Amino acid sequence: MHRFRNLIGLAVLLAFIGGIQRSYGQSTPAKKRAQIGVYYFDGWAGKNKHADNPSEPWATNAPTHLTRRFVEEFSDRQPVWGWRDDSQEIMEKQIDLAADNGVDFFLFCWYWRDSKGTINPEAIQNLPHHTSLNLYLKAKNKHRVKFGLLVANHTGSEIVGPENWAKATEYWLPYFQDPQYVTVDGKPLVVLFNTKGIDEEGLARMQQAAKGSLPGLAIAGCGTATTPGFMYRTHYNIIPGYAAGSEAHPYSELIEAHKKNWSGTPELPYIPEITVGWDKRPWEGPEGLNQKEGWYYTDRTVAQFKEFLNEGIHWMDAHPEQTTQERIMLLYAWNELGEGGYLVPTQADPEAKYLKAIREVVSPQKKK
Repeated sequence: MHRFRNLIGLAVLLAFIGGIQRSYGQSTPAKKRAQIGVYYFDGWAGKNKHADNPSEPWATNAPTHLTRRFVEEFSDRQPVWGWRDDSQEIMEKQIDLAADNGVDFFLFCWYWRDSKGTINPEAIQNLPHHTSLNLYLKAKNKHRVKFGLLVANHTGSEIVGPENWAKATEYWLPYFQDPQYVTVDGKPLVVLFNTKGIDEEGLARMQQAAKGSLPGLAIAGCGTATTPGFMYRTHYNIIPGYAAGSEAHPYSELIEAHKKNWSGTPELPYIPEITVGWDKRPWEGPEGLNQKEGWYYTDRTVAQFKEFLNEGIHWMDAHPEQTTQERIMLLYAWNELGEGGYLVPTQADPEAKYLKAIREVVSPQKKK
């Protein structure tokens, strides 16, 4: 009996100490202000179409999306590890960079093959655009950052018909079952780039294909996402003047264009998207990828970006019922070097000041 009383006394003492620790904030770390996901574009692997052309020496060992204009006019965007990122070492370095600076998950762009046709697993697996996803899955430090899929179902990678959406979901099941796959409300998050590329039946077939081994999917659509079956709305990016002619605009306009699109409802919550920047001139014109010229935004500052992040968090604070319970924000982008939205350390930003700003903003704030 004496021993029993001693045990009770010890339990009471431990509970009392725990209460003191909680009152001084010493029990468990405070939660981050937001969960940060970043879009990952895998255009920096594979073989450039000019690589074997002796008249194009800049393309020697160049990845798929490098252009002459990149090398000659925008070399300051070259990552500190070079234009290519298709090695295990560089992937693991990126994982550490992300984890150390407040990023919680990568959303890798994923592409269907064959476009508008039936599924071609071999072509999908061998596509250079999936190199980094495959490297991530083999990374020894992948536990530090989660991952998810942004389904790039646009021109060249269109998924057509409910049956193909079911086949795509079946292909993704091994990803969804990975413990590192990001979830919303306990369900794997899938973001669809082109919401007009899928109908209500296609969304239903996705859920059916998943429910054999999962509780369902958290499907988010970029843009309007009015088709019944979407559970969340978000954006990949929001770009005024995409093809309105080459013209410089202030980053503040880009910020305001995003904030105008932050809206949700309890029925279709919104995942706020923050853009790091936009300037696709390396891909425009005859020395680029022949894209139509558009507005570009070049005067961004780290201070502006930090305030933009804070405004996204404040929006979630004010509208908790209109966003995810996990307080997710998506950033455009980790490495969209050709479009001017990137966080990776570059020749112009070797210290990755924009990336470090994320940690400064989302880290738990100390109570005064």
